[in-house]
Amino acid sequence: MNFVEELRWRGMVHDIMPGTEELLEKEQIAGYVGIDPTADSLHIGHLVGIMMLKHLQRHGHRPIALIGGATGMIGDPSGKSEERNLLSEEVLRHNQECIRRQLEKLLDFHSDENPAELVNNYDWMKGFSFLEFLRDVGKHLTVSYMMAKDSVQKRLETGISFTEFTYQLVQGYDFLWLYQNKGCKLQMGGSDQWGNIVTGTELIRRKSGGEAYALTCPLITKADGGKFGKTEQGNVWLDPEKTTPYAFYQFWMNASDEDSRKWTRIFSVKDKEAIAALEEEHDRAPHLRLLQKALAEELTTTIHSAEDLRQAIEASRILFGSGTTEALAGLPEKMLLSVFEG
Repeated sequence: MNFVEELRWRGMVHDIMPGTEELLEKEQIAGYVGIDPTADSLHIGHLVGIMMLKHLQRHGHRPIALIGGATGMIGDPSGKSEERNLLSEEVLRHNQECIRRQLEKLLDFHSDENPAELVNNYDWMKGFSFLEFLRDVGKHLTVSYMMAKDSVQKRLETGISFTEFTYQLVQGYDFLWLYQNKGCKLQMGGSDQWGNIVTGTELIRRKSGGEAYALTCPLITKADGGKFGKTEQGNVWLDPEKTTPYAFYQFWMNASDEDSRKWTRIFSVKDKEAIAALEEEHDRAPHLRLLQKALAEELTTTIHSAEDLRQAIEASRILFGSGTTEALAGLPEKMLLSVFEG
């Protein structure tokens, strides 16, 4: 099964530009996903795009994670009802380093054949003057083309600043820069990013006569319609200081059967046969919550560590009355406090 077939089986394809699958079968390419560094940690909402990069790398292509240092200073209007707070360069650089450490657990930056790469669009945008940007980028796309984007239309009533209106040009230029400097021909992201991504492919076509491609995945929600990755306490973060390994483990353990079936395909690196066997086993005895358990164990080990998983399981046993005094004494204070939080 090729990369696109695998994503389709995993339920990770929402829109795909014609020719994308043929390109990926024909040659080894570089593909990228953008991450705005608005916090010093990724949360599990980011994991979807990162898993797309991970599968891309597993299929022999080169993944690029783009930290939006420049775009993080502006704010993407997609899916937003109001303008976000703008961040300083110092804060953005700190966030970038924290995110890099988390990405190193998920992507291989040291592969001999197709190493992952981390780039920051601030590095090529910081020297760009306003006049240069208007001349080199702005003139290639019409206002009517930009106005037609859903992300703009949804904000016209509540108001959209010129800054946010031009966001799609900045993201489009990122794709052009990566195309010209890194040989990047594919951009991936959530379905709400389709308009921004297509702006990039259009800019590449008009400015350099090149062909570039787009692939988006569905935005993930819970079966009850709630936002994926949100709990009563807020986002589920990858940083153990923001979301303890115990709370992280419990998020996956507490998922509904329907969500677990969907999320296992998206977030596990197990192959199709292994997941199908796990689904069958789960269906024979749903009360054992085998899907939830397998996913919670795999992700807690990957994002945190095998020791954090062991402690999270031990903490769960204590909470539900099957732990021992020795196990209780052996738990770190933070883990213990997170068990009894609330």
